[in-house]
Amino acid sequence: MFATTPKFIQALFPSLVWRKETLNKEIWLTFDDGPEPEVTPWILSVLKKENITATFFLVGEQIEEFPELVGAIIKEGHTIANHSYSHKNGWLCTKEKYIADIEKCQELMPNNKLYRPPYGKITKAQITLLKEKYKIILWDVLSWDFQQNTSPERVQGNILKNTKEGSIIVLHNNQKSHKNFFPILEDTIQKLKEKGFSFSATW
Repeated sequence: MFATTPKFIQALFPSLVWRKETLNKEIWLTFDDGPEPEVTPWILSVLKKENITATFFLVGEQIEEFPELVGAIIKEGHTIANHSYSHKNGWLCTKEKYIADIEKCQELMPNNKLYRPPYGKITKAQITLLKEKYKIILWDVLSWDFQQNTSPERVQGNILKNTKEGSIIVLHNNQKSHKNFFPILEDTIQKLKEKGFSFSATW
């Protein structure tokens, strides 16, 4: 399993944002899914303690259920972005249903211009329809925090070994992944800072 997205895959989909070009040693920390009442407040507390900002790709169903958490994310200065309304797999539904699901989420964050496909699965036809309206954000560093047979130490290693200037790192804002990054999130951020990285949520 790749912790970093292979270059040939990135080359196949050049209109997607896999990493950011930057003249500074900046990186982009992102959290998918959520908001989640058991996890999001804790993530926010760590980010506040470390004085960094991140991007939260949120699911519309969760936004409607926990609007106060969305408000807390925004209040802390983080970026929110579209992760679809019901977390549909783009490979398993028609482009019409897929786009409608994204637009339903977009109604909850009308000023947003960013979209991340759930599971990273999206077809070329879907990309063609979406890329005029959204920056489609993927990643070049996948922590694998959602993998149930992994460990916090491996998640941390995946991030620290593969992060470089301009990297986009994925963690998950849900209970399934929480046990794998709860012990290491603060330490990982500190170690990335020690390597000279700064964190951005500006796209």
